Amino acid sequence: MQLVLWLLAFSLSALLAIPTVIYAVECIAGSLPVRPKLRKADTLRPLVAILVPAHDEMSGIDATLKSILNQMREGDRLLVVADNCTDNTAAIARAAGAEVLERSDSVNRGKGYAVDFGLVYLALSPPPVVVFVDADCTLVDGTLDELARLVSTTGRPVQSCYLMSTPAGQKGNLGIAEFAFRVKNLVRPRGLSRFGLPCLLTGTGMALPWALVGKVQFAHHHLVEDMKLGLDLAAAGHAPVCCETAGVRSFFPETVSGTFSQRSRWESGHLSMVMACLPRLFTRRTLGNRDCLVMTLDILVPPLTLLAYAQAFAIAAGLLVALFEFGRGPLTIGIASAFLLATSTAIAWAAHGRDVVPVEAVLKIPGYMVGKARIYYRLVSGRMEQVWVRTDRTRV
Repeated sequence: MQLVLWLLAFSLSALLAIPTVIYAVECIAGSLPVRPKLRKADTLRPLVAILVPAHDEMSGIDATLKSILNQMREGDRLLVVADNCTDNTAAIARAAGAEVLERSDSVNRGKGYAVDFGLVYLALSPPPVVVFVDADCTLVDGTLDELARLVSTTGRPVQSCYLMSTPAGQKGNLGIAEFAFRVKNLVRPRGLSRFGLPCLLTGTGMALPWALVGKVQFAHHHLVEDMKLGLDLAAAGHAPVCCETAGVRSFFPETVSGTFSQRSRWESGHLSMVMACLPRLFTRRTLGNRDCLVMTLDILVPPLTLLAYAQAFAIAAGLLVALFEFGRGPLTIGIASAFLLATSTAIAWAAHGRDVVPVEAVLKIPGYMVGKARIYYRLVSGRMEQVWVRTDRTRV
C-alpha cells in the first residue's frame, strides 16, 4: 500500500512537471527582448480574399469591415458569411461593400460550417491567399500585407498576433484575463518562434495559401476549431508560423454571462483537445513529425489556472506521502514545478503584463481562480455546453 501511494503521488508530480517545463521554456524565451522588425518597403504581394464568418454580429461588424477595407488593394475580395443570422448582419455587410452569403442550417451550426460554406464559394474563383477574420475583431495596420507576403514566401499557414483587451470602464478580473491571453497568444508563440518552431492557430487573423485549403476539413462543430485546424495542417506537413508584425484585436464581453460563456467554451474546447491529443502523442505519425510533436505538446499544456490547481493538488498529495514518511520525492518535484510555474509567469508578467495587471491587482488573483473553478466544476459535472454558442456581446 505504501508503495502504491508513493507511485501515485510521484506519477502525478512527474506528469505535471512536463507541461510546466514546456510552459516555462516558452514564457522565458518569449519574454526576452527582441529587436523590432521593420516592415518591408516592397509593395508587391499576392491578392487575398478575406473571409468573415458572422452570426448575429450587427453591433460590431461594421468596425471589423472598415478595418479590413482600409487595407485592401485592387483585386482583393471581402466575403462575409452571414450564418443563421436573425438580425441585420447581412444588410450592414452589404452596405459596407462586402460580398455576402447568407447561410441557414439549423443542424450544422458553428463557425467551422460557416467557413467551409465561404470556401466552397471562393473555390469558384480561388484567390492565392485566404485570410480568416472573426466578425468581432479589427486588424492592426499593415496586417493584410504582412500576412500575404509571409504566406507567399513560406508557402505555410501564418498566424498573426491575436490579443483581447478589457472594455473601457470595466474592472474586476478582466485585467488578469487579459494578461493570461497575452501569455497564450503572444508570449508563448514568440518563445516557440525563437527556436524556429511552429505555433498554434488562434482562429482569427490567420492566413492560408489556397493550395492548402483542400488538405484539411473545415466543416465540423469542434469548440476550438483553430487548434484542430493547426494540428491537422501540421500533420499534413504544413505547420503554421507566427507573424508578430501582423495583428488582430478584440474586446472581452462586457456582461458577466458573456465572459463566463466565452471562457467556458475556450476551456472546454481546450481540454477536449488535450484528451484527443493524448492518445496520439506516442504514435509514429506524431513522433515522426517534429512540428506535429511540438504543437501536440503545446496543446497538452492545460490552461494556466487549471495547471496551478493541479500543481497545488500534487503538492498536497506529496505532503501527505511525506508526512507518513513514505518518501519526499513527490513533494520535492511538486514544489520545484510550482516554483518554476510561478517564476516563469512572473517573468512573463514583468515583460508583458505590468500595464494590465499592476502590483496591487495581484490580490484579485484568488477571485479570478475561484471564478475559473466554477468552469471546471461545470465541466466535471457534465453541465458544460458541448456545442458552439455565440458569445453575448451586449453592451453595458
